[in-house]
Amino acid sequence: MKASKTFRKTAIALAAVAILLTIASCAHVTPIEECVNDEPYGFWFGLWHGVIAPFSFVISLFSDDVAMYGVNNNGGWYDFGFVLGAGILFGGGGRNAKRRP
Repeated sequence: MKASKTFRKTAIALAAVAILLTIASCAHVTPIEECVNDEPYGFWFGLWHGVIAPFSFVISLFSDDVAMYGVNNNGGWYDFGFVLGAGILFGGGGRNAKRRP
């Protein structure tokens, strides 16, 4: 009896995810050509955007001219800088690590 309830919950969750993915696939996409005016952002801009991400997020809720993430970026290095910058701001994961005696 318990296994059938678990199966039913799993099936409902998978159906919900499938429906959400189907709906998300219809989302509007902005062409990248409209965003590309200058050289792509690199590691240092990614680092800076990661540090100011919480502030950018709050401002982006009220203004359509501000975004959290630079669309015109050079890929992996920008992403690495962004994640590193966000980690610097929030203290990274090392704060919660404890050494065992």
